[in-house]
Amino acid sequence: MTEREVLQYAGPAFTSQSDHMAKFYECLNDSLREFIQRQHLFFVATAPRSGRLNISPKGADTFRIIDDTRVAYLDITGSGNETAAHLLDDGRLTIMFCSFDQDPLILRLYGHGRALHPDEEGWSDLFRCFTPFPGVRQIMSLQVESVQTSCGYAVPRYAYEGERDTYLRWAEKKGVEGLVAYQAEKNRVSIDGLPTGLHDKMGARDSPEISLDASDARQS
Repeated sequence: MTEREVLQYAGPAFTSQSDHMAKFYECLNDSLREFIQRQHLFFVATAPRSGRLNISPKGADTFRIIDDTRVAYLDITGSGNETAAHLLDDGRLTIMFCSFDQDPLILRLYGHGRALHPDEEGWSDLFRCFTPFPGVRQIMSLQVESVQTSCGYAVPRYAYEGERDTYLRWAEKKGVEGLVAYQAEKNRVSIDGLPTGLHDKMGARDSPEISLDASDARQS
């Protein structure tokens, strides 16, 4: 494939030879927003000041762009809670989106983040940006300090077939009390023993935010 053919294949994200290399932005622009909104999968990377680094894949309809320098995602119950522990300990957060279709592109959001819980100030305003999802435990918010794009030419192509319903069935089977008990057992500390910020008030969390009505969860 010639260089001209490569650039044509890459689509509008890359229009010159200089675009082959990584490019930084101070904030999100319209084209970057559109790219993010087309993706079905993103990756979250964090690290504590001392201990193991963590990378987690995320999906479903859980990501939102709040403005040009702030994004957030709805964090649902899982077997670990490394991201929350690392944000509490260190604060750095990177979110990566990667195209698996015809137009290659990798996009990274760098900055500092925090975990927001249902009883904290600002939860209601932020939560209304999302489609309700069963088993929500917190919202991860990122203050974007820089944005980077790179080519992604070597990333393989995959076809999106749809969302799994495995989590929804698991959460419904657990029930609200079961999810609270699971969080208390699995999500209070990281694998390195760091606190995650999930607190003793979890037993009182029977609000609509953690409703198990799966009909509200968008399967896009």
